Amino acid sequence: MSHATFSGGCFWCTEAVFLQLKGVETVVSGYIGGTIENPTYEQICTGRTGHAEAIQITFNEDLISFETLLEVFFATHNPTTLNRQGADVGTQYRSEVFYHSEKQKTLSEAYIRQLDEAKFFDSPIVTQLSPVSKFYPAEAYHQNYYQLNKEKSYCHYVITPKRNTLSESFSKLLK
Repeated sequence: MSHATFSGGCFWCTEAVFLQLKGVETVVSGYIGGTIENPTYEQICTGRTGHAEAIQITFNEDLISFETLLEVFFATHNPTTLNRQGADVGTQYRSEVFYHSEKQKTLSEAYIRQLDEAKFFDSPIVTQLSPVSKFYPAEAYHQNYYQLNKEKSYCHYVITPKRNTLSESFSKLLK
């Protein structure tokens, strides 16, 4: 099994997207990249801890590649807005790839360059690349949030459209 760690805004959104993919074994919502140990949701929401809301994915490379995970990541969030995803604003909502190997770093750099050169987005990509650091799983009520809270308006208006994008653009990858 391999790992990938992405921050693409709200971890409820990214978790709900990646859990649908064949070859993805687990997705854990959590915090990474900050200055304090064992942060809480309330602490990271202040934007003062340096942590990002992120997901850590365990995946089977025989079934899905890191490159494919990158494609899904960049297709299902806005990598051109600094410290913001929609109405969620703050450094905890930044776009960032936390690479687990030099290969993941190189693949991420190349893919970002490819997207920018093709002018895939209207603005340049601001996604940061950083080596993976200590990942802290979020509180239990954040795990599998979408599946447990589909009726909530945030899920309906923010997460469901991201899942629909995945279904339309990556249908062959779905479980």
